[in-house]
Amino acid sequence: MSLLTLLLFIAGVVLLISGAELLVRGASRLAVAVGITPLVVGLTVVAFGTGSPELAVGVQASIAGKADITVGNIVDSNIFNILFILGISAIVAPLIVSQQLVRLDVPIMIVVSLAMLLMAMDGVIARSEGFILLAASVAYTWLLIRISRRETAKIHAEYEQAYGHPEESDAGRWYLHVLLIVAGFGLLVIGSEWLVDGAVTIASSLGVSELVISLTIIAAGTSLPEVATSIIAGLRGERDIAVGNVVGSNLFNILVVVGAAALVSRNGLLVAAPAVHFDIPVMVAAAVLCLPIFFLNYRIGRWEGALFLSYYIFYTMYLVLATSQHDVLPAYSIVMMYLVIPLTFATVGFALLREFFRLRRTRATRGA
Repeated sequence: MSLLTLLLFIAGVVLLISGAELLVRGASRLAVAVGITPLVVGLTVVAFGTGSPELAVGVQASIAGKADITVGNIVDSNIFNILFILGISAIVAPLIVSQQLVRLDVPIMIVVSLAMLLMAMDGVIARSEGFILLAASVAYTWLLIRISRRETAKIHAEYEQAYGHPEESDAGRWYLHVLLIVAGFGLLVIGSEWLVDGAVTIASSLGVSELVISLTIIAAGTSLPEVATSIIAGLRGERDIAVGNVVGSNLFNILVVVGAAALVSRNGLLVAAPAVHFDIPVMVAAAVLCLPIFFLNYRIGRWEGALFLSYYIFYTMYLVLATSQHDVLPAYSIVMMYLVIPLTFATVGFALLREFFRLRRTRATRGA
């Protein structure tokens, strides 16, 4: 391992943090300047920007006829976004979840994930289905902007208290906030590339196999902008942007990236059988898990973050064992199927039941 490699790795980290800082700052100020909520900016501008690496990789791979790369990158990125990014972000700083996410955006994410699974059941996402996904992305963005414009005066007052009144925060200089966002995006892209290159070289020099590198560092590489942005947003208190970035990125990946990749392919986007039978269902399960977790007190606490992160570790270990056909794979699968997953459902179910009775007691006390 050379000194240049180490410097490349460190420079990548610095650029990622700096880019995320500029992006979050510009996005929060842009939200105030144009009169929409930071949540909508997180679900659209920030999510679309941090999802641009997936779009570039997906479209290029689809044109080159390497559909497995496109589908695998999207599915793994969505799983990584929920389980790893939300997990790490919540452990660093518990995240507040907007009611809109629970009532609208997360259910849409679940429906869109299920739609991708249904479209892929026959082994191909047709060009017509790609067009439907792209059209749905336009409709969803339009819906978000309309909802934001019609927010109640009380909610707008809360945002003004946190971020300042639009007329008092350089509303006429919105282009400066856009420049901050663009600069942040640029630093994120360069920083993620340098970090991945450095990490791969370091891992190789330490004797880590190419298989493990491809399933971990490279798979997570295109999601590094989301990691940096969500963590920085959480630390800065811009928690609507932190959670909205993850949900918005997942929607962007399916609606825009998969849609565009299917549309530019001559025969549609081919989907391998393992992705249909395992990876995409895991992506759907991760999306579904968000709903009860988000509903609990409308926050993602540290224990929920630890739960998400542990599931990502379990998933990655399964991928490594399955790809290498390790002897321990059958025993590992049994433990996951009959112990870890049921225990998780039992824990979440108990927490939801406790929350239900707490709400009933609160309503009964108010009624009395």
